[in-house]
Amino acid sequence: MSDFNRRQFLATSALAGASLAVSSSLSATQPQAPVMPKLLHHVFFWLKNPESAQDRAQLITGIKTLAAIETVRSFHVGVPASTEKREVVDNSYHVSELLGFDDVAGQDAYQVHPIHQKFVEQYQHLWSRVVVYDVLAVD
Repeated sequence: MSDFNRRQFLATSALAGASLAVSSSLSATQPQAPVMPKLLHHVFFWLKNPESAQDRAQLITGIKTLAAIETVRSFHVGVPASTEKREVVDNSYHVSELLGFDDVAGQDAYQVHPIHQKFVEQYQHLWSRVVVYDVLAVD
């Protein structure tokens, strides 16, 4: 590397580092609340064979395909957390998905999307029960 290229690289790196430092200090002084999607679609699955790690892994793999649907704005798949046992906590489900959408129209489009339809067709044999909570944010 020539001296000119090395100096140019170092100067560019210094500018990039300074830019990051400024943006970090700005975000530290002005915390921003995370932007949540307007509509949350939370689905809880109970497996037919809850002892089967293979069934659980297969369902999780299937759920992950749903993230590719264009109207999905946020995506989370999980299993019950080992949190404090309290009367108000229901951790009887085996797998859950939480999807975010801009609006009801986006969630409606998701329901009829070929990827969602294929998911239901290919994986419904794994679950014995499904419960859905759709939540619309209030202003």
